[in-house]
Amino acid sequence: MIGMPIPLTGTQYEIAAGDYFAVVTELGAGLRQLHHRGEPLLAGYQAGELPPGASGTLLVPWPNRVDRGRYTFDGRQFQLDLSEPAAGNAIHGLTRWANWRQALAESDRVLLQLVLLGRPGYPFCLLLEADYRLDPSTGLHVRITARNEGATRAPYGTGSHPYLTAGTPNIDECELTLPASCWLPSGERGIPAGPPQDVEGTPFDHRTHRLIGATKLDNAFTGLERDQDGLARVRLTSQERGVCLWVDEAYRWLQVFTGDALDEPHRRRALAVEPMTCPPNAFVSGTDLLTLEPGGTVSSSWGIQALPGR
Repeated sequence: MIGMPIPLTGTQYEIAAGDYFAVVTELGAGLRQLHHRGEPLLAGYQAGELPPGASGTLLVPWPNRVDRGRYTFDGRQFQLDLSEPAAGNAIHGLTRWANWRQALAESDRVLLQLVLLGRPGYPFCLLLEADYRLDPSTGLHVRITARNEGATRAPYGTGSHPYLTAGTPNIDECELTLPASCWLPSGERGIPAGPPQDVEGTPFDHRTHRLIGATKLDNAFTGLERDQDGLARVRLTSQERGVCLWVDEAYRWLQVFTGDALDEPHRRRALAVEPMTCPPNAFVSGTDLLTLEPGGTVSSSWGIQALPGR
């Protein structure tokens, strides 16, 4: 006898606190939904659908891309699988199609774990934790932790891929505040094409709130201005409502993507604001790449909060 079909994203972990509600998936420890007072703060998707445009996915042990999948670490050369074959890159890490196991589940919190065993291109062993928690006042809090369980040093970075929405049909009508002083040029394959550039006088300068309009973005930003609590805050607002994404000091980069390359149902419908501990191609350049010693642990935190409209 055939039982109920399993959703493509596996077990769905629902958490709630106050006016906030979220769904985290077994597949990839992804953030599938986030609502406040019944309204979405993210562009979500269905449990039986793979994350469109990497929506809500967790990116470990590197965010973004590795040029041709080739890198050198501690004098050894490695070749990753080309998970973005059209561009010839390795993209978004190794864990987003893995089955993460539940380590803790409460009404307002879920903690998922994964042991990332060695493989060709990444012969290292990491114990990973993705901790999602809702606070009735401050919204979503996400803490990502990695511990090197192997016998050798390991290269490491992490990122996440939420698409923010302020309730408009497309993001052209929204204002964006992005506290970043530098943007990173990139080529057609998404690989950095030079050092970070000053945003002053460019379409990339959103340090004060500005209408997105027809601006196309798919770039990494750094030089983040932080508030007194050490957090950098990105705000997306419309007349109706707003949303704020914050990152702690472990995240020195943000990839911002207006979704122009997506298919029509998703094109420019929401704004990807991706916290990253290192920039694209960090496995090659070494820029802000972390090295985990055997037994070493590192954590990073980010979150999302609802805002009133402008």
